[in-house]
Amino acid sequence: MSDLRQARTIALDGTAAIERYLPASGATAWMRGGEGIIGFGEIARFEAASLAEAAGQWNAFTKTLAHRSLIPHAHPLAFVSGVFDPSNSAGMSVIVVPESTITVRHGKAWFTTFNENLSVPEVITAPVPPMPLAEITPNGLDGREWKRAVTQAIELLAQDCELEKVVLARAVTAKTASPISLRQLATHLSAQYKNCWTFIVDGMVGASPELLIRLEDGLATSRVLAGTIPREGSTEKLSQVLIDSDKDLREHEYARDSVAQALEPFCSAMNVPDAPSVLRLPNVLHLASDITGIVHDSSTSALDLALALHPSAAVCGTPTALARQAIAELEQLDRGRYAGPIGWVDTSGNGEIAIALRCGKLNDNDPRQIELYAGCGIISESDPEAEYAETQAKLLPMLNALGR
Repeated sequence: MSDLRQARTIALDGTAAIERYLPASGATAWMRGGEGIIGFGEIARFEAASLAEAAGQWNAFTKTLAHRSLIPHAHPLAFVSGVFDPSNSAGMSVIVVPESTITVRHGKAWFTTFNENLSVPEVITAPVPPMPLAEITPNGLDGREWKRAVTQAIELLAQDCELEKVVLARAVTAKTASPISLRQLATHLSAQYKNCWTFIVDGMVGASPELLIRLEDGLATSRVLAGTIPREGSTEKLSQVLIDSDKDLREHEYARDSVAQALEPFCSAMNVPDAPSVLRLPNVLHLASDITGIVHDSSTSALDLALALHPSAAVCGTPTALARQAIAELEQLDRGRYAGPIGWVDTSGNGEIAIALRCGKLNDNDPRQIELYAGCGIISESDPEAEYAETQAKLLPMLNALGR
């Protein structure tokens, strides 16, 4: 036992919103509705070309850990951020194990640490400073070129009887006059997008509305989003337009079915909604389906399920192999960890992993620059102008957080 790395967990008095513990820099974070996890420091890091390789290193590392706690559901954990497509990216997937964490969940709060000498971080009271945006430039294809790529995708869909949907993304570089504060971005996003999962993991920051997988005590949940309309005008009328749109319903069906089919082998019982609901966010409306299942093997982890589910048709297309090939040919963009799995997993296998959407990646060499991403699903009925407008709406969360 003395050779194991020891962690301990203690209960905290009070339940301040998790955002109040977020320091100015150097933290990892997962937040939604005042609950979540803040990570401080780092005791281990696993990087690999694919998330599956990094997951193997994490699984081996968990066998070297010991934990003392009287709090149910409290376990040492790691933050996860995987690349979208290892075969078409120079980026690396990463799993970060923080030295200590504060968790707020189900009305309770606790502190887990590997350092016996560490004290509980204090609640932050300092205001978050404004950060005005200075400049936005295309990264890769500009607007006209990207719309031309969408046209090419539509033509490809018409030519290929097997390819049914392809998701195309674009990126812009946002520049500020002073170093970008991830705390400022995350605090803004968490306040404005309360139904989303706000994250900071190894330079990635955003507020994703799409939960790839949550696993808690054997219950798996996945939120599928596909079919989108910018929120401009009457919300009720727009919701009805979305519900009545054959194009958006078909796009959603591809995404829902791809997740259900990938999750089914792990589950003894599943619930897959026949019809989607409408998720209303400040910038867009989405068709949404929440799929649930009872995982039959207790050794299956949230990370295992994420690896099986990614990439879904919501961020890649269908069938997967053909859609990936089309993305590589048309997009002219290294997505890196955009649209990849992002979230957390603990040593018991529980976790929450979203798809890295509505997000950006801080520039490793210039803290005043951040790459922002947005994408949309293309099917044969798509219109390039409408798809471009959709990406503009999806960039708004990050642009507004940057002061635009």
